[in-house]
Amino acid sequence: MFWRILWRLLYASRARLALAVLAVASGAAVCAALLNLDLDATDKLTREFRVLGANVVISAPSSGDAAATVNLDAIRQIEELRLPEIVAAAPYLYLSGDAETEGNRAAVIVAGTWLDEVSRMNSWWKVDGNWVSARENRSECMIGEQAASRLGLIPGQSVKVHYAAREATLRVAGIVTAGSSEDSQIFIALPLAQELAGMGERASLIEVIARGSASEIEDVIGRLSIALPGLEVRPLRQLAQAEGRLLERIRGLLFGTVLLILALSSLAVLAAMAGLALERRRDVGLMKALGGSVRTIMRFFLAEATAIGFAGGIFGFIVGMALSEWIGERVFSVSITPRLIVLPATLALMVLVSLAGALPLRLLGRVRPSDILRGE
Repeated sequence: MFWRILWRLLYASRARLALAVLAVASGAAVCAALLNLDLDATDKLTREFRVLGANVVISAPSSGDAAATVNLDAIRQIEELRLPEIVAAAPYLYLSGDAETEGNRAAVIVAGTWLDEVSRMNSWWKVDGNWVSARENRSECMIGEQAASRLGLIPGQSVKVHYAAREATLRVAGIVTAGSSEDSQIFIALPLAQELAGMGERASLIEVIARGSASEIEDVIGRLSIALPGLEVRPLRQLAQAEGRLLERIRGLLFGTVLLILALSSLAVLAAMAGLALERRRDVGLMKALGGSVRTIMRFFLAEATAIGFAGGIFGFIVGMALSEWIGERVFSVSITPRLIVLPATLALMVLVSLAGALPLRLLGRVRPSDILRGE
């Protein structure tokens, strides 16, 4: 009987309820779009920040000893932690050496590293030629644009690197343009740099890319500091804080807008349900005269509000996914992927908002059947 009466109530008031569903669907569309943006755009922006290079540096304690180095066991410990926030890590061994070609010789900084990891961490570098993809490639190198200009080098030519009494002849695989100190460096395989320096598995420092908000990056730094007690773990403040603050501000803006939309949707439901209550005042009085309780009467209104929230949430989700893709392309210039997890969240929010908008109708319990039956 309850469902039969409810269906008749919904059908009889379909025009007014359709307006309520439209209002809720509009709010649901905006909420679903913003929630989907928060889930997907955050990942996209994090990927964009990744290409800017490392945001955490691990080095020997700053005790004034410029020759202090880090044992490569540290990077193996980092890998064993399996922190999901860490995207990539690469050790660097810096040597102050000389580079020589036919007729040219210049002082350069030789950076021994894992060039396969460097290509992942600095994919924004402009490279004339090719990356050195093999981690232990001892026959090829990459050279910064300024160093290549001083030595007159182009990709494919050879360069001889000197350090102390040792030397190595390498073929230039690519010329790097980074717009920073890397433009004056020569990048070689870490094992070769260690051989030139006459040291074992050691490095000057380790660079790490950690993703997430400012607080998440600080948490990663704290956990790395605990795992590596003899080393200094510090963030590159400018990049780490810029990434974290931007993500936090975007998230705050999105959730603030969602709360505003939820409040407006609740008011729209309240207006629609108040109109229905006025129309059904006689029906309410008659139901109470026949023995219907206030709780039973409110069940009808709350069931209608739930139906409004559910229908509006489904339609809003469909429109919201299309809206989020449009915003992603227009504002962030990235493709936004629809997330199905947004659907139950949107439905739950819209049902709660609709129920909140219908709760003030409990005042219908004050309607007196005697007044209704007398026509007042």
